[in-house]
Amino acid sequence: MENFGILALLPPVLTVLLAIWTKDVIVSLFLGIFAGAMTVAGGNPLQALVRLTDLLAEMLADGWNIRIILFCALLGALVGMWHKTGAAYAFGSWAGKKAKSKTSVLLLTWIFGIIIFIDDYFNSLTIGACMRPVTDEKKISRAKLAYILDSTAAPVCIIAPISSWVITVMSYTKGSEGFDKLGISEFTYFIRTIPNNLYALFAILMVAFVAFKGRDFGPMARSEARAEKGLGLFDEKKYGIVAGKLDQKAATTNATWFDFLIPLLLLIVCAVVFFPVTTWMGSIDGENIHNMGEAMASMSLGEAFNNTDASKALFYSIMFAIVFSYIYFLLRRLLNISQSAEAIVDGIKSMVPAIVILSLAWSIGFIIKKSPEDGGVGLANYLAQAVRGGNFPLWLLPLIVFLISCVISFSTGTSWGTMAIMIPIAMPIAVALGEKMGLSGNALINITVYSTASVMGGAVFGDHCSPISDTTILSSTGANCPHLEHVATQMPYAVFVAICAAFGIVTLGITDSTILALLVTAVLFAVGIAVLPKVWGVQKYKLED
Repeated sequence: MENFGILALLPPVLTVLLAIWTKDVIVSLFLGIFAGAMTVAGGNPLQALVRLTDLLAEMLADGWNIRIILFCALLGALVGMWHKTGAAYAFGSWAGKKAKSKTSVLLLTWIFGIIIFIDDYFNSLTIGACMRPVTDEKKISRAKLAYILDSTAAPVCIIAPISSWVITVMSYTKGSEGFDKLGISEFTYFIRTIPNNLYALFAILMVAFVAFKGRDFGPMARSEARAEKGLGLFDEKKYGIVAGKLDQKAATTNATWFDFLIPLLLLIVCAVVFFPVTTWMGSIDGENIHNMGEAMASMSLGEAFNNTDASKALFYSIMFAIVFSYIYFLLRRLLNISQSAEAIVDGIKSMVPAIVILSLAWSIGFIIKKSPEDGGVGLANYLAQAVRGGNFPLWLLPLIVFLISCVISFSTGTSWGTMAIMIPIAMPIAVALGEKMGLSGNALINITVYSTASVMGGAVFGDHCSPISDTTILSSTGANCPHLEHVATQMPYAVFVAICAAFGIVTLGITDSTILALLVTAVLFAVGIAVLPKVWGVQKYKLED
């Protein structure tokens, strides 16, 4: 049995509905996991509870997961020291004088997100810590900051030619049936998906529009209006607790802006260095490669960068940054030993809600994705069957795989998992249907590129806005925003971009023209951003609610 049929929808649907109703993400995730475990256990609650407990332990036993959790905890410790010394607020005051308007601050945050594309986790947490004091000073809502962090995380990584995402996509495409018939390298194939990944491109463009025009709609309009009127940068009453909330009181007032910037730059430099270094270190096997010199000679810098274990690189980086910052702040006499310990503990404590949510999100993602024989409900298999068994024309294929990928990624909260499922399904279907219609050469490559790019865009949609996506959770954490406020305010923007992209994807299939598809998407985008703030702006909300 590959899946539990319609019952496979129960865990994600129950989680989302409970989160909306209770405003408690942790309890909602727990009950969603329990519902999935109950399904697998055949309705036996005791067996389901045992399975849930084992699953949580398995998630924490995974090397990748535990390093990401430790990275989050130690980054919290670094942020705690920034706050305790007053360095974060000194930087905010300095940057606020340089970036004099709200628009310039938003654009600066957007630019940082595009530049720091090496990893989506790193993007969300470090830029959040960097820009939060500045956005707070300009009365920009935490929801807006979280939205920018999230929209420059996965959407940027999926189109960046140098990132951990590239090798992942290339491995999925190269290993798919039918790829060998295209006569093209996997990297060239990836490059051709970039202009056709309409969702990612316009999700990034949406941030620039919001920054320039400042015309919000939906719940974001309410959050922004509350912040501007001094009613609060976030709304715990409506949306629940803030993950990563720190005491605003600093131990000293002697810090300057470079006391914030020096540890941050060290962290970024360490991350950039360790991305290839961890690959070289891992290639030393004692047989063919004996030392770092041989490891570096065995592969190019680009290969080393793309094949990295991001969790190791980030963990090494934050450890170096923490040790340096601890010594640096002591030597600068911004903290003493007892104050440093207090700052580190407070910072780690501030990350506990996010770490709990992240652990639960991984667990529900596991139980949703895996087949029954592996202890899951098989939702991805259930949805993918619609693609395998669908009888539809070739021009409609990119749209079908985009929509299915949107549903899978939103339900499971994972883009990589969605691409792992859907790319090997979409490519052989595209090749087989293309050959059946007599396509060859560039025409055959195009239809497979359109289908793969649509899968990638749909996968990023879920990673971008699903309440159980790790990137969404970490963007809430980086912005110190209630998680449900981030989800509620970002969702209309993400869905709007997805609708525009869907029409562009249909255009791709019909016209075989990337330029026309971009044009159609852009026209719909322009119309939407002109109309939506007028019909769904802040006037629809009571700020005291």
